[in-house]
Amino acid sequence: MDKFFKQFLKPGYLAGTLLTVLYLLWTAWMQNYWLLPGVLIIFDLFVTKKIKWLFWRDKKLIKNRILIEWIDAIVFGIFLATFIRIFFVEAYSIPTTSMEKTLLAGDYLFVSKVTYGPKLPNTPLSFPFANNTLPFTRNIPAYLEWIKRPYKRLAGLSRVKNNDVIVFNFPEGDTLVFQYPDQSYYALVRQYGREYIHDKFDLVKRPLDKMENYVKRCVGIPGDTIMIKGGRLFVNGVPEKESETIQYEYFVRTDGTHINDEQFIEMDIPPSTRKYNPDRSLYELPLTEDMIQGISALENVKSVSRYENRNPYSGIHTIFPFHRNFPWNEDNFGPLMIPARDMEVTLDIDNLPLYRRLITLYEGNDLEIKDDEIFINGLKTRSYRFKMDYYFVLGDNRHNSADSRFWGFVPEDHIVGKAVMVWLSIDAGKKFPKNIRWERMFKSIN
Repeated sequence: MDKFFKQFLKPGYLAGTLLTVLYLLWTAWMQNYWLLPGVLIIFDLFVTKKIKWLFWRDKKLIKNRILIEWIDAIVFGIFLATFIRIFFVEAYSIPTTSMEKTLLAGDYLFVSKVTYGPKLPNTPLSFPFANNTLPFTRNIPAYLEWIKRPYKRLAGLSRVKNNDVIVFNFPEGDTLVFQYPDQSYYALVRQYGREYIHDKFDLVKRPLDKMENYVKRCVGIPGDTIMIKGGRLFVNGVPEKESETIQYEYFVRTDGTHINDEQFIEMDIPPSTRKYNPDRSLYELPLTEDMIQGISALENVKSVSRYENRNPYSGIHTIFPFHRNFPWNEDNFGPLMIPARDMEVTLDIDNLPLYRRLITLYEGNDLEIKDDEIFINGLKTRSYRFKMDYYFVLGDNRHNSADSRFWGFVPEDHIVGKAVMVWLSIDAGKKFPKNIRWERMFKSIN
């Protein structure tokens, strides 16, 4: 017995035992018991050592000890980082101002995947740490589609809640116009027509997990009813309790003189967001409630008024669902009910624009209209039961954000994770070391 314990307490046996326990827990989390034979590999790796799993350590193959150590470090580093990136935490950067002042352009985030449960890769054969294109290239895919997996999400710590800041795959990112990668293919089709876009430009198709990542605030969860009235958000008839970081576009009229740049800097209004009409002595500025109080107190400011789009038909081609039945715009939108899994809705020609993309593209059904009758998968129907949950998101910079008002719902299979922390923030308009926003480092996201 003493001999057994001495043998068991050897470092290799202890490491093998610990790794086996962790592997079994991971297998249970994955709910894939075909992975159980992996225990035999761990046993052989640490105990029997019959197969040279770490073949590069063979001195007949590589004689340089330092090179072997480097290969060990690289292989282990890539494996561990990839494992953490898929199942626990991933780093993202903020390229735009759509979430100011909650998130700033130049912020680098940690996104928790375990909060809502990590979704497994649809295209597992991909280049490490690259999203959709290889580093230093514009159009070479960083993935192979030889293996395609259906959507599967592992168990998480919680569900998506109202006001969570979430990262998700851009719902209109399945198709890309190569010449205009920063614009939505569907928006271009709505503007110029499908035939023109297909004839004149090159298109790129992307699988779900390789679409561009967006970050927004989830303001509506499955079953909620969303309405925006005069720019104010209502959820289930209750006005949103706005955070201090939400900002809108305001018109600021002066007595004919300019507002001093130092005053703008003091109020944290960068030059890139300031618009000025000298003929009318009028500024157009994105402001939070605190900023409004500060700028209203300036001696040369005569009035401050919030911008509101009151043209009901200005969004026919730009605001979801892009139909004259729904004369909505960014400031007056809805009411719109957010579909939930197993929720059944009555379908007719009038409300079909709200749900057509969900039924066809997201949930994989064939839909036809014949003589004003709706056919789904060849069967005439007057209702539909949803297979997934859906969400509604807005940017905190409400008048400068491409969000659900412009392209609709976010399906549950597009959600990547919850933004939890800013670990680094860099101001592109300044030089090192002043470009580092030290006060934002390791700041939690609310």
